[in-house]
Amino acid sequence: MDKFLIKRPRSGESSNACKAPLGSESSEKNAHANFDLDDIISDPGLRKPIEDFDIRIRDQVRRKYLTRGPCQPAGHNFPQKEYGKQRRSFRDAWFKQHPWLEYSVTKDAVFCFWCYLFKPNRVSQIGEDAFTKTGFNNWKKALEKFIEHVGAVNSAHNDARVQFQSFQNQRQSVSHQLAAHSHEMEVAYRIRLTAILDVTRFLLKQGLAFRGHDESSSSLNKGNFLELLEWYSLRNEEVWRTVNQNATGNNQMTSPKVQKELANACAAEITRVIVDDIGDNYFSLLIDEARDISVKEQMGVILRYVNKDGYVIERFLAMVHVPDTSAISLKNAVDCLFSKHKLSLSRLRGQGYDGASNMRGEFNGLKALILKENLYARYVHCFAHQLQLVIVVIAKDNRIVSDFFQYVTMIVNVTRASCKRKDQLRQHHHDRLVEQLEKEEIVSGRGKNQESSLARPGDTRWGSHYTTILRLISMWTSVLEVLQNVHDDGASNDNRGIAASLIEKMENYQFIFIMYLMSHLLRITNELSLALQQKDQNIVQAMRLIEAVKARLQGLRETRWEEFMEEVIDLIAQEIQNHFPEASTELLLLMSYHDPRDSFSKFNIQKLLRLAELNPEDFSMTECMMLEDQLATFIYDVQHDEDFTNIRDLGDFARKMVETEKCFIFPLVYRLLELALVLPVATASVERVFSAMNIVKTDFRNKMGDEWMNDSLVVYIEREVFGNIDNETILQRFQKMQTRRMQLPPLNRMPRVFNTRTGVGSISSVPR
Repeated sequence: MDKFLIKRPRSGESSNACKAPLGSESSEKNAHANFDLDDIISDPGLRKPIEDFDIRIRDQVRRKYLTRGPCQPAGHNFPQKEYGKQRRSFRDAWFKQHPWLEYSVTKDAVFCFWCYLFKPNRVSQIGEDAFTKTGFNNWKKALEKFIEHVGAVNSAHNDARVQFQSFQNQRQSVSHQLAAHSHEMEVAYRIRLTAILDVTRFLLKQGLAFRGHDESSSSLNKGNFLELLEWYSLRNEEVWRTVNQNATGNNQMTSPKVQKELANACAAEITRVIVDDIGDNYFSLLIDEARDISVKEQMGVILRYVNKDGYVIERFLAMVHVPDTSAISLKNAVDCLFSKHKLSLSRLRGQGYDGASNMRGEFNGLKALILKENLYARYVHCFAHQLQLVIVVIAKDNRIVSDFFQYVTMIVNVTRASCKRKDQLRQHHHDRLVEQLEKEEIVSGRGKNQESSLARPGDTRWGSHYTTILRLISMWTSVLEVLQNVHDDGASNDNRGIAASLIEKMENYQFIFIMYLMSHLLRITNELSLALQQKDQNIVQAMRLIEAVKARLQGLRETRWEEFMEEVIDLIAQEIQNHFPEASTELLLLMSYHDPRDSFSKFNIQKLLRLAELNPEDFSMTECMMLEDQLATFIYDVQHDEDFTNIRDLGDFARKMVETEKCFIFPLVYRLLELALVLPVATASVERVFSAMNIVKTDFRNKMGDEWMNDSLVVYIEREVFGNIDNETILQRFQKMQTRRMQLPPLNRMPRVFNTRTGVGSISSVPR
């Protein structure tokens, strides 16, 4: 049973469980008029009754629920109940037939969304409470009871429907009727709001701050938002006529609250597109945690899935603040996030984390907690992290190699210890390049012989050891000259002694030998590291790359080099074997039989049938029997189809199946392929999210709230998705967030000069 509709704990509360359901005795006693977003719970079985909210905030609560929509977890594995000899469960199709239906995962029952929000305050009819408070779950009589609940034209349900539709359409509200705004004012409102949205979109896409230190009218720098809006208005006469001093005083739409609501609308539309793209397909979860600039623990969440065109997609879902990084806190955060976006844990088929104990712990880690609820959410330790551990172990376990990297670190630290030394190093390197160019020892060209500096190696920075060695080799002479200057100009005996020791070490044959040996060995692992960080990498291809690295290392081992070299190579090969146990597990080995290379030479029907048997949640006994026939027909078909002749990896394989529509002809084969593709390979996408977080939330923006930061990151990271969402969709979501003073007029009532694509008038001359 999914537990993805549990309430999110507030800051400072225990993270062992989300808050008790509102509507309990303690919460009812504390009902007040202050609106709290934590009171909005997606699961209808855990909600506080609408009548228990203070009447002064009831419409605000309704508006928030209306924005979220009914809880309809598509693709959820609904549990079956026995009715004599029959077994029945809730059906997905009922959501389409009855849009008012909501499903509670915790209670395995359905509720009426319209009646919850607008049930008339009169004597309850028979069965009404079942759809608003207790829940209905007699699936044998479901269709009959649904019709009975809807009732006649004057039923309580239909009264609630009318109120729901009226509330949804703000233009028909009583307050709007009384205000009777003129059409011209509404047109001006749309132009003004659209221009403000354009400014918001630009700032979010660039990851820029909105607010200024001084936003008063006399300020010379009002901040990015107001300055860009003014710049925009000076170049568009239609906008200039409706913003700033030309707008009504109580409807200028430039307040921080409006900015944040627009950003939230943008982010919400992006996540909606992502979740809709996933649909009821399988997906995997990639998670990592890091601290932001204000020293708050943040959890980045990425979803990996195969889209309708057969492409492997990794999308950023959210950045969630967690009170601590314990496994239970991370699990609660995942539950609440899935609840918010109506994702079903039962569709999860993979987990990808680093090797921290709170993540992969056998008994109490996040991996174990999810596996308790879904046995088929296969865990894959991030391959890129494992590869990094290989490099770290090599650098520490072999004394000679360890001493080498310690001296390299000292060389980097001494040459970078001051601005003077950095400038000397750059100048020496520049002069050396000029000299080599004049002697035609090297050639010039775009991207060649660029200015560079020494990079400090670090255990947690992928490829840093390899980069450091390459830089040291390329700047060898310049580094020696700087160290010699430190020795000659040293203000203390310690500096002179350290510089002399490093010069002596660099001129030692063993040091140079190890440097070139390690550069050659790490080049092999660095190629694998870069490949593993690709978003569309799949598990079979990753295993192939690892085997290729092992083969290359074995080739070096068998060249009969000296004993020391054999020792180092053996260490690397052994560590790669130790840190990639997944490459030998039955599940991943079975997936390799899907490999399309060499005309599907590894294709094995019995092995692939065994893979289906390991996933009984996705392949019933009947489907396993059908799969054998499909596989036999499929392999004959593709081996004689020219379209599949040059397929090299699983990604191309899946896309070609969609392109040729074989995914519909052989649906069970494609399902097997999808399970292989959806498994995560590396958490590089999450690491990139944290890099974006450091761009968006800086020292100057360290007080940025969690929701504001999340909305900014969603837009900044998923700019590709954002670019395909038009202004009108965002404006409509923004308009429904709460009751507005003005209403958006339909686009068909806008003047012809108005651009319906961008939402503003055509650019005119700069107004005077």
